[in-house]
Amino acid sequence: MTGAPNTPETRKGFRITGRKVLIIAVSSFGVILAANLTLAFNAVSTFPGLEVDNSFVASQNFNEELAAQQALGWDVQAKADDGILTLSITDSAGAPVRVAGMEAVLGAATHVRADQEPEFVFIDGAYRAPVEIGPGNWNIRLLALSEDGTEFRQRVVLRVR
Repeated sequence: MTGAPNTPETRKGFRITGRKVLIIAVSSFGVILAANLTLAFNAVSTFPGLEVDNSFVASQNFNEELAAQQALGWDVQAKADDGILTLSITDSAGAPVRVAGMEAVLGAATHVRADQEPEFVFIDGAYRAPVEIGPGNWNIRLLALSEDGTEFRQRVVLRVR
């Protein structure tokens, strides 16, 4: 074998210096830091806020409220077709339920920017409301009052294709 040995000093362009290692390390940590800051910003900016002011106080009546709601025997189904959101609320016998009052918020599963409060009308045994909704996963946060004043709360998942 003739010639110089194959060492870092003899290979052109493959010489690793302290400066190159520093640039690689700083660049790598810079990319990681930028990704973390971007994810943290998006997480904080899309967080809708607190569900309740005091979770301890809210939990005190949870079991009683749940039992009263389950005693109603209601089932809720949702669908969206041609810009009309339909909520079918039925009792344990499958008959349509007319509620004393209803509040609902329709929103995307990932953020609150597109939240809307549909104005439902009872037509042909179901509640219908015009909405602007596109494909994706949506949540309906429903609060309905029975004739006796029992609150019925449910998050209804709606998948629009």
